[in-house]
Amino acid sequence: MPYRRLPNTDAARIKALKAAIDKSNNMDYNDVVVSMNTLYKAKNIVSKFEKMYKANQQTFEIQIKANKFFQEQIKNARLYISHFVQVLYLAVIRNEIKPDYLILYGLENSEMLLPDISTNELLLEWGKKIILGEEKRIAGGGVPIYNPTIAKVKAMYSIFKDGYTTQQIHQKATNRTQAEVVSYRAEVDEIILALWNQVEAANIDLPPKQKIDENKEYGVVYYYRKGEKVE
Repeated sequence: MPYRRLPNTDAARIKALKAAIDKSNNMDYNDVVVSMNTLYKAKNIVSKFEKMYKANQQTFEIQIKANKFFQEQIKNARLYISHFVQVLYLAVIRNEIKPDYLILYGLENSEMLLPDISTNELLLEWGKKIILGEEKRIAGGGVPIYNPTIAKVKAMYSIFKDGYTTQQIHQKATNRTQAEVVSYRAEVDEIILALWNQVEAANIDLPPKQKIDENKEYGVVYYYRKGEKVE
């Protein structure tokens, strides 16, 4: 005999519940094999769970869409900050800027290497250091670095920083809706199990093939082992 297995995706859970509900709704009252209490619970649960599921899908899609723009913002911020640091190092090598000024940027022990800005958090940290360092040097009478100017670097950094904050908000929203879905799955699976048990119990005396077909109409999902056939 084939074996059944509870749905392993949220979409499949919703489909299974709706199948049992729709099948019961289209039958005469005396022919319904699921108890009214279980059916009532199933209707309430699928309505609530589907709303949770759709909310999670929506927040995730918004996050993905926003992330496409955010990746471009990361790229620009990283490009301008790294370029600025390279120009700064060249100015030090040419003796246009004293090496002692590197301390303003947090680069005094850098050995003329680019800072690690491989993650968003490091990019935030170093972007702030570089911008503040250049502003302090200029405020002390230093000649501004051009190509890129610190104003352009600051503009790209600000856009990235805003994008980072927005992505954090989207991530929190997705995590929240996902947590709601996950916390409700056990209750959903419990009602699906109750439905399937009642359906199988009602059809237990039917011939194997007919029993399987009848149960499937209520959304019961069966899996066959390799080489197994229904007699």
